[in-house]
Amino acid sequence: MQFRFFAPALGALLFVSAAVQAQNKMPEDKSKRPSPPATATAVVNGTTVTIDYSRPSLKGRKAFGGLEPYGKVWRTGANEATTFTVDKPVKIEGKTLPAGKYGLFTIPTATTWTVIFNKVPNQWGAFGYKVADDALRITVPAKKLAAPVEVFDIAVNKAGKVAMKWDNTEVAFTVK
Repeated sequence: MQFRFFAPALGALLFVSAAVQAQNKMPEDKSKRPSPPATATAVVNGTTVTIDYSRPSLKGRKAFGGLEPYGKVWRTGANEATTFTVDKPVKIEGKTLPAGKYGLFTIPTATTWTVIFNKVPNQWGAFGYKVADDALRITVPAKKLAAPVEVFDIAVNKAGKVAMKWDNTEVAFTVK
């Protein structure tokens, strides 16, 4: 008697499990995320600089010292860790970074940010971040903006200036 009820339940469970597995194999449309992906790219003195990141919104929140605590490693965006790719060796604020793809992390404070180029580019957020994997760290000043920026933005120009803006903060560094 119990088998009559167990068999259909087991069949339904297997069907749902198969449907979930099939759904998980379909590519995700990342543009539909609350923090959609974006790319900033430029050719700087013959070197291609590409930054792939996701764009969180303020939605009435305070970004730094609030949503993103001061003094803690931040993925510098949302979702997967932001990546920074250069096809040739570069100098960042005068320090050498070999060609390659890096995880781009930051440690914000009210006055300065530590910008980190980590050898492990493909990770979710900063949960697996390890300081031992850092390829380069620089410290740059944080500038107050006159008006808040609602959606996190990264831009890179042909002169090599990389600017990150969100809330009332702008941080920039130079790639040569």
